[in-house]
Amino acid sequence: MRRGGPSVLGIVLAGGEGKRLMPLTADRAKPAVTFGGTYRLVDFVLSNLVNADILRICVLTQYKSHSLDRHITTTWRMSSLLGNYVTPVPAQQRLGPRWYLGSADAILQSLNLVNDEQPDYVAVFGADHVYRMDPRQMLQQHIESGAGVTVAGIRVPRGESSSFGVIAPGSDGQTVQSFMEKPADPPGLPDDAESVFASMGNYIFSTKALVEALHRDADDGDSVHDMGGSILPALTELGEAQLYDFSANHVPGETSRDRGYWRDVGTLDAYYDAHMDLIAERPAFNLYNRSWPIYTHSGQLSPARFNAGGIASESIISSGCLIRGQVTRSVLSPGVVVDPGAVVQGSVLHDNVHIGRGAVVRGAVLDKNLQVPPGATIGVNPDRDHELYTVSKGGVIALGKGQQVS
Repeated sequence: MRRGGPSVLGIVLAGGEGKRLMPLTADRAKPAVTFGGTYRLVDFVLSNLVNADILRICVLTQYKSHSLDRHITTTWRMSSLLGNYVTPVPAQQRLGPRWYLGSADAILQSLNLVNDEQPDYVAVFGADHVYRMDPRQMLQQHIESGAGVTVAGIRVPRGESSSFGVIAPGSDGQTVQSFMEKPADPPGLPDDAESVFASMGNYIFSTKALVEALHRDADDGDSVHDMGGSILPALTELGEAQLYDFSANHVPGETSRDRGYWRDVGTLDAYYDAHMDLIAERPAFNLYNRSWPIYTHSGQLSPARFNAGGIASESIISSGCLIRGQVTRSVLSPGVVVDPGAVVQGSVLHDNVHIGRGAVVRGAVLDKNLQVPPGATIGVNPDRDHELYTVSKGGVIALGKGQQVS
């Protein structure tokens, strides 16, 4: 935070394996997955923290972290003169020869980071959601409440409860009465029986409360050592947990359309749908808000080029792309080539994908460097697609790095 304000250390939990996003996570950690053409998922949380002047940030990594580590170290360079940093922190086995048992154990094994900085507060945020948020507003409520932890919540339909940690607020609307991890049938809210507050995976702790809770959890042999599954329920029982309603958060430059937007892109269908949110005339999530930018580094590439009658509509076309075919309702990362006669519809193409002459790609997510041969089809014959490729419940076809296209 700015000089004279409270000191805040940011800890980003980026060690998730991301099994539900396979095959995109077969060779990389989930937070390193490309999103929106030029970004990585981790860029969204880091941008929110940095825009809010939280400028000392540790990113805890574990699973296939090379791509993530490289992105952070080459992109997120802060002013060392002012003592600011964004640094990846690998699993260090400081408490013995074991990897992280859960997200709470990851922080426990990394408490040296907290001890070194001695912050007043610790912002523990997840690394794989797409949203804009000003954490300062959440911090202000946390300070005023005197709580041990404040958890950000967003209203979701009650039918989606099994995918989230669910927060039941007390009569004051702010004290957390109970915290349920992925319940099947939780009660609805007093003012809306068909909605619940889902945890966004973003927490602000008073440092003392965090350290004490982690040590108590470490001594509990029955604990799963998880932030949502262990730490939040324990602090709720002690009456030290508060809810922050994400709908009260406002960032500069937001539009009425994208205000309050938050997506957990943990499945192929959610990942695909979030991309489709980007390309409308009035996008559900606006990547072009210069007042609260999402930062990244996309390399030194020439502008996109359109030749041989190539066209694109309702799409995002990144630098270095060469379009000589037809692209509609799609998101193309840098270096994508679409040859003459090729058709790309409703798809997400990662870096350097090459779509051959006359090929057709529909409703697909293609990982980087894939070559689609001339005349090949993806998303045209459902039975064939199911035999050859990964197909989600919603029908999204996904091909991983190095996968052969027939």
